[in-house]
Amino acid sequence: MGEVLNSMEIVAPTLANVLIGGETGVGKEIIARAIHAASGRNQEKFVAVNCGAIAESLIESALFGHEKGAFTGAYNVHKGFFERACTGTLFLDEIDSLSLSGQAKLLRILQEGEFERVGGRQVIKADVRIIAASNRPLKDLVTAGDFRKDLFYRLNIVPIHIPPLRDRREDIGALADYFLKQLSDKYQKPKKSLGEQAWRKVMLYDWPGNVRELENVFERAFLFTRGPIIEDIPVELNDSDSGSVSDGNLNMIKKKVAREIEIKMLQDALTRFSGNVSAVAREMEITPRAVHQKLKKHHIEAAAYRNK
Repeated sequence: MGEVLNSMEIVAPTLANVLIGGETGVGKEIIARAIHAASGRNQEKFVAVNCGAIAESLIESALFGHEKGAFTGAYNVHKGFFERACTGTLFLDEIDSLSLSGQAKLLRILQEGEFERVGGRQVIKADVRIIAASNRPLKDLVTAGDFRKDLFYRLNIVPIHIPPLRDRREDIGALADYFLKQLSDKYQKPKKSLGEQAWRKVMLYDWPGNVRELENVFERAFLFTRGPIIEDIPVELNDSDSGSVSDGNLNMIKKKVAREIEIKMLQDALTRFSGNVSAVAREMEITPRAVHQKLKKHHIEAAAYRNK
């Protein structure tokens, strides 16, 4: 993710086309929006299009718009996605789902920088920053003859690959904090924290649906937990889970997860009790001396939480 953020920082101020790859749910649109927000076009529109949801017969009209009377049912002038995103950013999600015919139409506008509405004669300049995304490696589709090589090179000026959540478990803690805060604001309820069993599941589960699944699971857990501590997460662990946490054996994996859980629980408790070690000790049912030992082991300063 450090490489992803570095690439975003470099490419955002430019007009270079960006191709974002990664599994479903890793947050490709979030990255696209972040690039737009950090660009000189951030005051203009960000238009997101799911290419997989456009019917083959409507691709040209959807992308470029149509004039009144261009075809049966065209009762008014319709502005396409390129026109609506003019001077802004157009995010083409699931670009791999476009047919070869649709790809040819898209290539033409990228090459010429202008287009006409269906049934129209007025040439419209395509002043649009393109960010595309694909769930499948486009190189493989090019090799298979399912994606145009010339379009691939047009889109792939700056490739950004987002790794799946199971390969970056160190991000889960920050994501958990973010989602729980968002849910607290959304539902106007006090912030909730994860208990030990919940943290164990969160860290061991492989998250096949990635960040999107994490967000949805957290929302369910937040809604169905009455108190301030979420004791369980509605996911089922199986033998394949935790396989990519580390290269060591299962005992090493468990030790790593246990350490991360302990750190997170200490941080959450210190935040709730404003750095009061005695209160943290009472909640954890251990002595204040034991809490101090744990804080020292994990290089956590209780004083840093007293003004939070």
